[in-house]
Amino acid sequence: MAAQKTQKRDSSNGAFRDVPYMGVIWVVAEAMKLGYYNGNPEWANLGQGQPEIGEIEGAPQRIISFDIEPRDQAYGPLGGSQELREKIAEHYNRLFRKKHSSKYTAENVSIAMGGRLVLTRIFASLDKIRLGYKTPDYTAYEDMINYQKGHVTPVQIPTSRKNAFDIPANEFERTIKKYKLDAYLISNPCNPTGNVIEGDDLKTYVQAASKNNCTLILDEFYSQFIFEKGKPGKRPVSAAEYVDDVNKAPVILIDGLTKSFRYPGWRIGWAVGPKNMIDILNRAASAIDGGPSQPMTRAAIKVLQENYAAKETTALRKVFSRKRNIMIEALTKSGIECLPQVKGTFYIWGNISNLPKPINTAERFFFEALKHRVMTVPGYFFDIQPGKKKKAKSDFDGWVRFSFGPPEYNIIAGLDRLTTMIKSFSKKKF
Repeated sequence: MAAQKTQKRDSSNGAFRDVPYMGVIWVVAEAMKLGYYNGNPEWANLGQGQPEIGEIEGAPQRIISFDIEPRDQAYGPLGGSQELREKIAEHYNRLFRKKHSSKYTAENVSIAMGGRLVLTRIFASLDKIRLGYKTPDYTAYEDMINYQKGHVTPVQIPTSRKNAFDIPANEFERTIKKYKLDAYLISNPCNPTGNVIEGDDLKTYVQAASKNNCTLILDEFYSQFIFEKGKPGKRPVSAAEYVDDVNKAPVILIDGLTKSFRYPGWRIGWAVGPKNMIDILNRAASAIDGGPSQPMTRAAIKVLQENYAAKETTALRKVFSRKRNIMIEALTKSGIECLPQVKGTFYIWGNISNLPKPINTAERFFFEALKHRVMTVPGYFFDIQPGKKKKAKSDFDGWVRFSFGPPEYNIIAGLDRLTTMIKSFSKKKF
């Protein structure tokens, strides 16, 4: 497996350790060696982790300016402004809690400059616990867990392709007990597989966590990217719908403007959960980051206005559903097997094992695709192994994450180049 995940150590590092590259960052670094730069029209970035950020069909106009008020020059509240926290609480109550008497309030929301900073606050706040996780999952979890390895014991839970690399809902409570978990971390919808735990299955997860006092940390950054049988989903998915009492259920939800509202550069993320836990996160913020930007939190209020949010997310599902279908069709015709449960995110988790040699391994596929000015993300980056020495061969060496985050024309160009690449190897004999 690739040693390129970490930078080479040299004496100039001083007391610093070698910090691993996240998958997408490494992908970009390798592409830049061949002339790639952000926005280069000659490249197709099918590895990107952000959605297209321009105007899309049916969506409201992009917000491109806002005023900075005199009060914005000062430090703001550690957990974000009262106004934005109230707006986020309203957003969840409107979408997921109409039938519940227990509602989220501003006290249930903590805002930070991006999802990874929210996660950093959460990891810094964990007690001496056993934290469950599964693979494949979001690459950044590995190093974040490693930062806390002095008191957090990571516990990898086995999964199988048969179950779309997730724990079946009817096995989740048994899993908590078997592995003596104090907390469980998961992205849902899942980055990279696109699998979604929803409906009664998600309700079972929440109930099992509550019953066994296992804190459920749900990264819901792709909550609005929901598709049903190749068509746009009617609504988002969140565990907020199945929480009984918002201040008692040990469920922390993480989301933001980055994916579902297509404003990654604004760096607005949040955690929603019991007010006691949120208070702890805000206290952690006092040492970690000092709170979010005042101008950005004010600007974010407009994005979460009911009419704006509904129009944006409805358009998003329509446009991205079409791009999803284009990508699945092209990859499948090229001999790449796509995981059938692609119901969320803007990624396709593709099995390339049946492609001609030598491009049937993720690393070789990646480097050959770069020659065609196409970026992808090798599957082994999602084989997170906190605190463990990397295996010589990953279970996901035959998998690649493909992104349909870019604009449609760019996706089509990239897929055409990949098709040409695969055909060229089909004609070769080794």
